[in-house]
Amino acid sequence: MEVFVRNLQQEATEKQVRQYFRLILAELGINVFHCQKPRNKGYAKITLLDPRSGQRFLDIHGQLIPGSQGFRTVKKKLYHMTRPLNCSLSNTAPDEYILKSLDREKTERIQAKRSYAPTASVISEKQSRRIFDFNILYCGGMDYVGSDLAFVPYYGKARSGRLVFGRHFVLVDFSTSVVASLAQQMEIPYSSIQSLIMGRSTDPLMTFSLLFAPRIFQRIPQPENDLVNGIIQLGLTKSQKKQNVPERRRISALDPSHQAVVASCLCYQFHIYPTDITSILALKRLPGYPDIVSWNMKMSQQAPFHVQMSELNSRLNSIKFQKYPFELKFYLQKLAQNGYLAPHKVLQVMRGIGKTFLNADLSALADAVYKLFGQIPFPGAETEGSEISLLTLQDLLANNYSKVIREKEYSKGLSITEYEQIAMVYKATVTPVGIYLYGPEPEIKNRVLRKYSDYTNFFLQVTFADEDGEPLRYERTTSLSSVYHERFKAVLEGNITIAGRPYEFLGFSHSSLRAQTCWFMAPFVWEGELRYARAVIKDLGDFSAIRSPAKCAARIGQAFSQAISSVKIPEHAFCLLPEVEKIDTNNVHRTFSDGVGTCSKAILRMIWAAYAESRTWKPTVCQIRYAGAKGMISLDDRLEGELLCLRPSMIKFEAVSDRIEICGAGFRPLNMFLNRQLIKILEDLGVPDESFLSLQDEAVEQLRITTENPINAGYYLQRNDIGKSARLSWLVRKLSYIGMSFSDDGFLRDTLELAVLIQLRKLKYKSRIFVERGMTVYGELDCLNEKAALVLTGRVVITKSPALHPGDVQIVTAVDVPLNSPLRSVHNCVVFSSKGDRDLPSQLSGGDLDGDLYHVIYDDSLMPTKWSAPASYASAPPIDIGREVLRSDMTDFFIKFMENDQLGRLSTLHQTLADQKPGGVFDPDCILLAEMCSTAVDFSKTGIPVNLTKIPKSSNVRPDFQAPGPRVLIEKSITIDGEDGQDGDEDEVDEIDEAPATRYYESPKILGQLYRAIDEHVFFEQIQRQSRSMRTSHRSSLAEQVWQYVRRETALMQYEHYQPFARDTRDAYEENMIDTMRENSSHPMHFVSEVEVFAGEILGKYGAPNKRQRETSTSMKEKHDRDVAYTVQCILHGQDEKASTAEALERSMACLDVAIHEAKTRKRFGRLVSFTWVAAAVCLKEVEKFVGS
Repeated sequence: MEVFVRNLQQEATEKQVRQYFRLILAELGINVFHCQKPRNKGYAKITLLDPRSGQRFLDIHGQLIPGSQGFRTVKKKLYHMTRPLNCSLSNTAPDEYILKSLDREKTERIQAKRSYAPTASVISEKQSRRIFDFNILYCGGMDYVGSDLAFVPYYGKARSGRLVFGRHFVLVDFSTSVVASLAQQMEIPYSSIQSLIMGRSTDPLMTFSLLFAPRIFQRIPQPENDLVNGIIQLGLTKSQKKQNVPERRRISALDPSHQAVVASCLCYQFHIYPTDITSILALKRLPGYPDIVSWNMKMSQQAPFHVQMSELNSRLNSIKFQKYPFELKFYLQKLAQNGYLAPHKVLQVMRGIGKTFLNADLSALADAVYKLFGQIPFPGAETEGSEISLLTLQDLLANNYSKVIREKEYSKGLSITEYEQIAMVYKATVTPVGIYLYGPEPEIKNRVLRKYSDYTNFFLQVTFADEDGEPLRYERTTSLSSVYHERFKAVLEGNITIAGRPYEFLGFSHSSLRAQTCWFMAPFVWEGELRYARAVIKDLGDFSAIRSPAKCAARIGQAFSQAISSVKIPEHAFCLLPEVEKIDTNNVHRTFSDGVGTCSKAILRMIWAAYAESRTWKPTVCQIRYAGAKGMISLDDRLEGELLCLRPSMIKFEAVSDRIEICGAGFRPLNMFLNRQLIKILEDLGVPDESFLSLQDEAVEQLRITTENPINAGYYLQRNDIGKSARLSWLVRKLSYIGMSFSDDGFLRDTLELAVLIQLRKLKYKSRIFVERGMTVYGELDCLNEKAALVLTGRVVITKSPALHPGDVQIVTAVDVPLNSPLRSVHNCVVFSSKGDRDLPSQLSGGDLDGDLYHVIYDDSLMPTKWSAPASYASAPPIDIGREVLRSDMTDFFIKFMENDQLGRLSTLHQTLADQKPGGVFDPDCILLAEMCSTAVDFSKTGIPVNLTKIPKSSNVRPDFQAPGPRVLIEKSITIDGEDGQDGDEDEVDEIDEAPATRYYESPKILGQLYRAIDEHVFFEQIQRQSRSMRTSHRSSLAEQVWQYVRRETALMQYEHYQPFARDTRDAYEENMIDTMRENSSHPMHFVSEVEVFAGEILGKYGAPNKRQRETSTSMKEKHDRDVAYTVQCILHGQDEKASTAEALERSMACLDVAIHEAKTRKRFGRLVSFTWVAAAVCLKEVEKFVGS
């Protein structure tokens, strides 16, 4: 039943109305209901699950007759904010999905009540006081006076406000100020609180030490009465009325003085008045709230922060410091700017460097400073002052330097071929309040970095993000305009100064634009000329004819695409091919050959020679960049000599180059996985539910049997490329062969269980289901009109991601070609026909042949029984500004894209409505959203954003498969926590006006069935039982068992003389591991676990990892694989990779002995154990060779 409530205050929030009716309905025994109150409207809708309960409410509080006369007849009148309420039966039926969500909530409440066990130690939020007044605010840092912890204030104001402890964050509220400019707020998420210290009653100071800066807001004055608001509404257009009017805007600081410290000073102190220490300390007993330590801190006065930073910058840029390498100065600035140390302490470290390291290896000195980032503890109640004293820092630096020198000595003569294609990239993150420095981190080179390979530290990769490192999120009541158009724009138009170098905007690639990342560069002297950004762009090609900022940026961005290798070709090799073009039945021009060319075998041989992976595989299709061209080339074995044949559609701008850059190649077909978008389309095209459920059951079973025995475990690790450089799959099988079980070791067991759990979560939360009879391949064109060629023949399903329109999935016939056809020499691709009115790629999510990957399914159980015509969206011409594009035009577009990129939001809404609408993906709203997503995809090229006023209406109710999952904890072992990422009940504190919690209903469609078919708690408990069943009863550790086996097999073998080498090799490996754990974390104080690094995947906090975590996992795995490969080379060859491996056994024994019997415990990281198994794999392999010989 739906109850309509009239005569509410327009200013009343949905939360206020919901809390009011919660008490009213509770008196009638009604605890499950849904409230909808539109903003700035005087009515609300209350949805009740049970019509009988709703009728009971109306019998008591309902008004049957409208007007004041009817109100007098109400049995028990209701008043809200002094206004009498008119409650009556709504003339519209309640939303069926809201009712389903209420039914789900009712079931969950019953289950929770049955399993609830009250504890005396936990108090409820309603019982606790959570609002505290303060009258003084400080911002500063932590330091020590002698051995005593002290707060250093760099900013202070006598400002009155309130600290409001909400469900997810602390709200620092100044909005009650009568001065409009002081009506401000700060949000401190609990996830950002490193420590919370409360002084004693005589010193009532509450001190927050944060991991990242708070979010700061300025309240926007609102109309004070209904008449003013009504006048404003009359002046708005229909589209403007549909947009939310913001109540506040993000700002960078409270005032100019705060601006000078807000980025680097991450400690906030509040003088609580009146004092209520008992209530404050009681907050730590609330579930999910930060721990609070009672501690009396001193206050220490130091020079103003901006004065310290100015002195540090002057010192870094001084003539005396010019001899030091840039990387050293970068690290020193990073120590202060990122808040590791106060600037004055960094200056002290610099003075020590000048005295102690007069004749040092400066590169080694820079590496020694870099190691400090993993060694400096967080100042607080648990840290002794001596741990970050100047003497300790100097000792750490000296020890680090000695280690680096030894590591360099051991690594002489060692190299890894892949390093030639890697550049160490310096990075910066720009947030609403500050600029933070990161890296350098290894990345695959692009054209610019390859050309200026000796000047890579003059290039800076800059990411724009929120304080927590995630992209800025849309909020219905908050304006981000000042962040984008003032804060971010000022950085893009100005420069970022690091160690005296001014870095200015250079450009961005298509993929980096979506990641809100671009490139900056500082001027440098190259071939006798001072190189500025403008000259670097000019050398890339001629862009003067391009009149669209978006298109010009995309063309320049070709030079920033990562290329695995680059091949020099002779000048005469280039030639031009004609396009294959037609006019379809709708009079639309179609270019069948868009983005695809050919090459001779001689050119391919050059590519194979340069491509490391081509030692095993010989691709015949490659994705390339060449001069101003981009796209695919495929082998045409009829071409003789050295020929690279491109088409006009591939050439995007005029440029001169003699090198082909390889961005990808068809070495082998990639695995094909279903996803939620594709599953939904296939469901609506008639594929039965059983087909998907069967495939998922098979995938889950494959994961389950992984832990049944070592053979399955080893195969799983090998198939998923886990621990490849460490020979992990071989190690697991070898241990079994010699009578041992990998399950006896907690780390190896956790590595496998983590890898399995991550895959299971991808199944449950992404529906990423493996299709054995399917493949993912590059697309190519049959230029010979010989029909499409595939390894297989017959009816197949073909599509491309992302697929949203039902016509994005097509059924086609795969046919063979004559035996003498040149297409016989092309493999690992799908070749599209050049016949017909319209090319097939354009029918599949608007695809082309410039490097798009296509999914081919030849599983009969996934064959649709229905067909849909493909979408045909009119191509929007790029915005033409009528003149040459300037740098400011491209930075304006970068801002515009960040502000208006809505692809994720639209895709999620499409998924929701496709589940709710009877027509599924065929529903007009879903068809509209598919077109809007197409516009959003093209936004990066056309510069035309999506018109958000066209977004179909929807309620805040979603299908259950979109709900976040339970949290996974990685501590001493892996456990699935009961806490999930759902919002749960709303915050009881009125001052925090959060968006209403999302409701979820049980979806009867296939995605809901697939989601509920996997119970990760049950599954994980089962595989852990299986792991335990494989354990042996041996009393000693598995590592000790391996060592005893090695000693038996190599009796009398002398290895002790290699122990110093082993210690240094272990230390170098573990330092690299710590760097990886730190650099890939969401924040430098919260590290990725060792088991995540070793397994090569970062576990998503709730559900499957997000896009950012997946990208971070990929780069993390690549770095760790290189580090392990380097370590293995050190063990095998000693100091020279060309040297014999004659003493590899002795070196590996020394490493294994040191790893097991001289384990180190590192502060903040504990004992790292993965080196033990890297050394064990090498050692057992060498023992195998020794015994065999």
